[in-house]
Amino acid sequence: MTDTAATPQSIDLRPEAESEVLLDVKNVEKHFKVGAGFFGGGAHTVRAVDGVSFTIAKGETVALVGESGCGKSTTGRLVMRLLQPTSGSVMYAGDDIATLTSRQMKEHRRRLQIIFQDPYSSLDPRMSVGRIVGEGLAIHGLGAKGEDRQNRIEALLRQVGLAPEDAAKFPHQFSGGQRQRISIARALATDPELIVCDEPVSALDVSVQAQILNLLKDLQSERGLSYLFVSHDLNVVRYIADRVCVMYLGEIVESAPTEELFAHPTHPYTKGLLDAIPQFDSVRKVSERAGLRGEVADPSRMPSGCRFHPRCPTATPECSEVRPVLTEFRPGHSVAACPCFASSVGLPGPVRSTTEEVQA
Repeated sequence: MTDTAATPQSIDLRPEAESEVLLDVKNVEKHFKVGAGFFGGGAHTVRAVDGVSFTIAKGETVALVGESGCGKSTTGRLVMRLLQPTSGSVMYAGDDIATLTSRQMKEHRRRLQIIFQDPYSSLDPRMSVGRIVGEGLAIHGLGAKGEDRQNRIEALLRQVGLAPEDAAKFPHQFSGGQRQRISIARALATDPELIVCDEPVSALDVSVQAQILNLLKDLQSERGLSYLFVSHDLNVVRYIADRVCVMYLGEIVESAPTEELFAHPTHPYTKGLLDAIPQFDSVRKVSERAGLRGEVADPSRMPSGCRFHPRCPTATPECSEVRPVLTEFRPGHSVAACPCFASSVGLPGPVRSTTEEVQA
């Protein structure tokens, strides 16, 4: 199909003061080759992350949300350079971390930390809590050794709501919520500026989730931290995030300030995620609205055009022929303007042909 659509307007989702930008992710892709046979036949390319861009300012929390398999955790690992991007750049404090040497990256690793989803598997059971929390101090040569370092470890434990004597214990002696507090103390040890929170409360009970989220907010206020918060839980995201990027099959399909997104969801996928949130009716029984239909497509066999169109309740034939790009339609609020709804929000419909993508 020949594309005759108008070029979408440029998008700038950055904070007004450029000096405040701490992380700038530009058109990042991460593709994996899977299923190759002995002679390389039968291989497929999984487009786990496929052209993602966003920024995080100092002291800001940006959330990546979406179903399992949408690429949000992979994006978090690209930010940490636990994975190397296929293309694009991850600019942290003005440096593209994908191009740094190991020595140069070591300094950034001090300033970039991560909290993993599962507090039961992310802590080495053979190490004491003191060793776990102090490991970053030893690696980066921070603080004096001996008693001074021990005092620093105990201060970190106090800051996350644990007791100094817990330093001598081992992970199996703690509950899930307490283990996540240990993980947070470990992340704080190197005085980071940005922490990637990869589903940090999804393995915890709801009551414990609230405690951990409050702790993260308090620490952000005290230390001026920035968070990249990865989650599938929109209730959690609404509580903690300043801005939300909704991901589907490796792409951001909508981005907006948190309350703006909840008040005016625009993309059908965002609406489906919000509709899937359990609601309480008049007799206090949990009910669910329509939510999303179907399953997430295989990322090694992407649908043509709009990637959400096989599940979209408003899809038109044109949706399978053009691939929308993220376009700003009100200040700070951008959406991948699919033909099935673009005109209703004042945006052009088809924005790019996908002939080459279909042929590939």
